[in-house]
Amino acid sequence: MSRPFSPRSSPFAGSFVRVNGKIRAREVRVVSQDGKQLGVLQLGEAINLARAQGVDLVEIAPNATPPVCRLVDYGKFRYEQAKKEKEARKHQHANKVKEVQLSPTIDPHDFSVKASHAIDFLCEEMKVKVTLRFRGREMAHQEFGFQVVKKFIQHLAPYGHPDAEPKLIGKGINLMLSPLPRNKRARNPNQEGQQAQGNGDGDESEQPPQTETKEKIEVTKSYPISAPNPAPAAFGHNPFAKLDLDPRGEERKD
Repeated sequence: MSRPFSPRSSPFAGSFVRVNGKIRAREVRVVSQDGKQLGVLQLGEAINLARAQGVDLVEIAPNATPPVCRLVDYGKFRYEQAKKEKEARKHQHANKVKEVQLSPTIDPHDFSVKASHAIDFLCEEMKVKVTLRFRGREMAHQEFGFQVVKKFIQHLAPYGHPDAEPKLIGKGINLMLSPLPRNKRARNPNQEGQQAQGNGDGDESEQPPQTETKEKIEVTKSYPISAPNPAPAAFGHNPFAKLDLDPRGEERKD
């Protein structure tokens, strides 16, 4: 009877781990949680030992004779494995290659943009492939192409170094740049510029709105101030005396 095996094309084939009853060996070499060797035990004894300690029996070296198993919580084991894989992926950026294309008659602005992109790639631990293509009669003046490539190398010297001298292959010049170690590499000027711009925006937002305050003060000053009522000239003054006057200012005569 054929035993079921995980297909090779399965994405989980490489990370498959046997636990407890899924282990096929009759005898296993057991390692405790502290890393101590407990010797070779029968599979049933090892599983019972793991259950007594409240952990799992995880096969960590299936190709050994006998297979090596560890007493550990399976969830914790998977977490540690995922953490190690994540750390390993951080150092794989150097295997990635980004390409930058130049020309013998490149504009200075385009040259600075290409160099800025290459600096970003090198600061992210990536290699940069520089390609310069000759078109038509530009092949008659290859020295101009080599001058552009050498200028590009000098511009990126604080961030990366060429693996070899630039070579003419076919109708183009090819060059590979590798990033310098972090302790010897200059800081990325593009990231510093973005951080400075962000800090500047934050300072402006913290300043009080002076314009609104001035407008409020002006509006406050424009309000009329009512004068106090004049004091009566003498005791017995009639405040309704004006009602006895007609529109022409003369006293009414009833």
